[in-house]
Amino acid sequence: MTPTTTTTPFTAPATDERLERVAAALKERNFDVEILDDAAAARTRVKDLIPAGSSVFTAASETLRLSGIDEDINDSGRYDSVKVRGLTMDRATRMAEIWRMLACPDAVVGSVCAVTETGSLVAASASGSQLPAYAGAAPRVILVVGAQKVVPDLRTALRRVDEHCVPLEDERARQVYGVPGALNRLLVLNAEPRPGRATVLLLREAIGF
Repeated sequence: MTPTTTTTPFTAPATDERLERVAAALKERNFDVEILDDAAAARTRVKDLIPAGSSVFTAASETLRLSGIDEDINDSGRYDSVKVRGLTMDRATRMAEIWRMLACPDAVVGSVCAVTETGSLVAASASGSQLPAYAGAAPRVILVVGAQKVVPDLRTALRRVDEHCVPLEDERARQVYGVPGALNRLLVLNAEPRPGRATVLLLREAIGF
C-alpha cells in the first residue's frame, strides 16, 4: 500500500541537510545567513540586528505577522515604523514622499515566496512597495524564511509562487482588504553586491505562505 501524506512539495519543511545546502549557496552570493530553530528565535534575532530608533519598514508578510515580528516593529515604540508613519500621511498629496520613505528606510524586514538550493530568493508583490528596498535602496535587509519555502531551482520557485502563494494571498487579500490578490511584480535576488547588507534567517520550521 502506498503511504498517504498530508503535505505537498510546497508545504513540507526542508531537512537540515537541505537548509545547510541553501545557506552555503546564499553565502557564496554574499548573503549573510543564519539557520534558526523557529520563529521565536527569529523574533529575538531581528531585535538584535536592528538598533533601537532605526527607521524600519515591514513588508506585508504572513511570516512577520504570525511570528510577532510585525508587532514588535510597528507597535512596540522601539523603532521608527515607516508603515505606521505612512498611514498618517495623505496619499493624495504625499504619495511620492511615502514611496521614497518605503524604498529607503534604515532597514526593511520581510520574507520571500521561495529560496532555491542554488542561492536565489524570489519575492512577489501586488503593489511592489517592498521591492525597491529589497533590491538595493535600503542599507539593511532582513528576510525571515520558513523551511517550507526551500525549492531546488528557480523554475520550481516560480511554480511555487503561481501554484501555492498566489491562491493563498488572494484568499487573504479578499478577507482583509475586500479585493482579490494580484501577482503584479516579481523580484529575483540572485546575489548581494554589498556584503553585509542582507541577512537571511532560515528557519527549521514552516511559517507563512
